Amino acid sequence: MIKQSNLPIAHACESVGISRPTYYRMKDESPADDRKLRSAIQKIALEFPFYGYRRITKELHAREFNINHKKVLQFMRENGLLCRRKKAFKPVTTQSNHSLRVYPNLAMDLKVTGLNQLWVSDITYIHLVDDFVYLAAIIDIFSRKCIGWSLSRSIDTNLTLSALDRAIAARQQLGFYKLIHHSDQGMQYASEEYVERLKQTGIQISMSRKGNVYDNAFAESFMKTLKVEEVYLKEYESFEDALRNIKHFIEKVYNAKRLHSSISYLPPNKFEQEVLNINLT
Repeated sequence: MIKQSNLPIAHACESVGISRPTYYRMKDESPADDRKLRSAIQKIALEFPFYGYRRITKELHAREFNINHKKVLQFMRENGLLCRRKKAFKPVTTQSNHSLRVYPNLAMDLKVTGLNQLWVSDITYIHLVDDFVYLAAIIDIFSRKCIGWSLSRSIDTNLTLSALDRAIAARQQLGFYKLIHHSDQGMQYASEEYVERLKQTGIQISMSRKGNVYDNAFAESFMKTLKVEEVYLKEYESFEDALRNIKHFIEKVYNAKRLHSSISYLPPNKFEQEVLNINLT
C-alpha cells in the first residue's frame, strides 16, 4: 500500500513506478488480502513452474480466490512475479546425431483405411517433484488408440522396446501385413535392437525427416493431449505416482472414454469395436 504524502497523486505514482488506476485500486484493497493473494500466487508458481497466469487463475479459483485472469496477470506484472519465473529445464528426448541407419519416410501422404496400417511413436518427458521420467507411446493412426506405452526413469532403447512389445502383443491377432511403424530419427528407434524387433515381426520402418516435427504430428498431438489433460493437472511425487496416474489416463480415459472428432466423436476402444464388428459381418 502507498502511504499518504503531501505530493500530488500523479507525482507520487510516478515516483514509485505505478499508474494512477493502480494506485486507487491498491488504496481500496486490504493489505492483508493483498499479502494473501501474493503468497498464494508465489506458492502456485513454485509448485507448478509451467503454469501461466491463466492456469494460476484456475488454481486460485480452486483455492476459493474470487479473481479473474486479467487481474492475476496485472498483479503478477506489478509484483515482478512474471520475470522471476525462470524458464524450466527441458530434457532432450530426441538424439538424432548418430551413425545408425536412418530410414525413409513411408508415412508421408499415406492414406490410412484400417487398423494396423500405420503406427506412430514418440517419447516425452514427465515432471516429478524433483526429477524427470520418460514416456514412450505408440498410436494406431486409424483409431487414435494408444496401443503400447512404457514409463521409465531412463530414456534408452529398453523404454521404446517395452512400448513396442506391448503394441505387438495387443495387435497380434490382427496381423502385421503392410504395417508401417513411424518415428523420429532418435537413436532409441534407430538402434539395432529396435530395428531388428520390427523386422522380425514383419513391420516396415519409417522415419521423419530430420528436424521436421510435422512428419510426426499425430504422435505429437497425443503427447500434447496427455500433458494438457493429465500431466499439467497433477504434481507427481514419485515414479509410482506418475505410473499409476498415467496408466489410468491412457487406459481408462484416453482409450476408453475420450471422444475424438476424427473418429466420429467416439473413444478409440468403441471405434475399434465397431470397425472390427463391421469387418466380421
